[in-house]
Amino acid sequence: MKIKQLHDYLSGYSPSPAYGYVPLFSQTGERKSVVTEFKGASKEGVPVFTNEFWTSGQRRACSLHEVSYRACFKPQLPGFFIRLLTEEGDLVYDPFAGRGTTAVEAALAGRRVVSNDVNPLSRVFTRPRFFVPALKDVQSRLAGLKIDTSAEADIDLSMFYHPDTEAELVSLRNYLLHRRCARELDALDQWIAMVATNRLTGHSSGFFSVYTLPPNQAASQDSQRKINKKRRQNPQYRGTKERILKKSKSLMRDVTPELKLKLCRAGESALLLAENAGRTAAIKSDSVKLTVTSPPFLDVVSYARDNWLRCWFNGYDTEKIAGEITIARTVEEWSEAMSVVFAELYRITAPGGWVAFEVGEVRGGKVQLDRYVPSLGEQANFECAAVMVNEQKFTKTSNIWGVKNNKAGTNTNRIVLFYKN
Repeated sequence: MKIKQLHDYLSGYSPSPAYGYVPLFSQTGERKSVVTEFKGASKEGVPVFTNEFWTSGQRRACSLHEVSYRACFKPQLPGFFIRLLTEEGDLVYDPFAGRGTTAVEAALAGRRVVSNDVNPLSRVFTRPRFFVPALKDVQSRLAGLKIDTSAEADIDLSMFYHPDTEAELVSLRNYLLHRRCARELDALDQWIAMVATNRLTGHSSGFFSVYTLPPNQAASQDSQRKINKKRRQNPQYRGTKERILKKSKSLMRDVTPELKLKLCRAGESALLLAENAGRTAAIKSDSVKLTVTSPPFLDVVSYARDNWLRCWFNGYDTEKIAGEITIARTVEEWSEAMSVVFAELYRITAPGGWVAFEVGEVRGGKVQLDRYVPSLGEQANFECAAVMVNEQKFTKTSNIWGVKNNKAGTNTNRIVLFYKN
C-alpha cells in the first residue's frame, strides 16, 4: 500500500484496502473520517484522520492477550495496522514490546516477529504464548512440583501472602530459577512462570495475594500494610497451583489448533531481544515491513516500582533494570532519546515499510507528544504519512473501569504513521 492509497482508505473513499482486510471503522457503520491538517511536522499539511478505526474491547481479542502489564495498548491497535499494511510472512517489530501485544497479535495473523524491550520481563510474558501447552500437561507438571512447607522468601512478603501460600510461591520460584540456571527450563516451565508472574498480586480471589492494587502494579510493602490496615484484612491462604491452572485454561480458551500452529511457527523464527531500542544490531537492515509500538512517555510510569515483585519472582535485579529504562523528565530529553530510536528504525525498515508510533497526551493533556513525533521521524528520513486519532465512544458503564481521560465518554489513541520510500 502506498501513501495515497492509505489516505483514500482512511478517508473512507476507498471500498477496501490493498490487502483485502476491511475493519469496521466505527460501530455505527459510518466510515468517513474527520480529516484535518497537522502543522507540527517540518513538512506542512500532514493529514489527521479522526475516527473509530477499531474498538478496544477485551472480549473482541484473542484470550491469549489477557495478561496484565503496565501502560500496554490493546491488541486491536496493532491488529489494525498488521492486517492493513502487511501480508502473511512479513516481519513485524515492536522496539518497546512490554507484554508482547504486537508480537502475539502478529503471530496470530501469520506474520514473522521481532520483539525488543530492555526489561527482561517482556520475554517472560511473550515467549511462552508462542508455544501454548496442553492444559493436561500444565496440570501434570504442577502436580509433580514439590512444595517445601517451611520455605520462606528472602524478603518480607507477609503483608501479601499467607505463610502457606508463600511457601508454595517460594518453592515454585526456587524450582524455576534452578531449572533456568541448569539450562533445563522448557516451554512448559516458561508457561507456568508467565502465568504465575501474572497471578502474583491483584484485587480478586484469582490472585495469590490478599486484596491489593490491580495486577499490573505492585504496591510497596509499606503501602500494602496500609491497605491491609484500612481494609482490616489479613492474607488468607490461596493455593497457587489451582490458580495457575485456572488462569491457563482462561488464556487458552480461544486458541484453536490452527492458531496454535501459527503461534508455534512464529515462535520458532522469532527474535526476542532485551536491548536498547536505539541499538539493535541483531536486526537486519531493510528487513522490517511494519513497526507498531508505544514508547515510554515522560515520567508518567515507573516500570521498576510497578514490577518490583515480578522481578523478584523471576530473579531479576529491579534497580539494574530501572537504570536501563528510558524515563525522560522533559520533552527535550524524550525527543533526544526517540531521535536515536527513529534512526535505528529507518535502518531496519524495508523500502515500502511502515512505522506506527502510538503516543498520547501526558500531564493532564498539557503535553501532546504527537506534536513532536513527526519531525523526529522526518529527521531520520521517513516520510510522515498521517496522524491517526482513534476515538472510541464508551457507554456510561465505562466509568466503572475509570475511562475518564476524554470528555463526552470517549477514549483516544494517537498514532503517527511513517513510510520509508
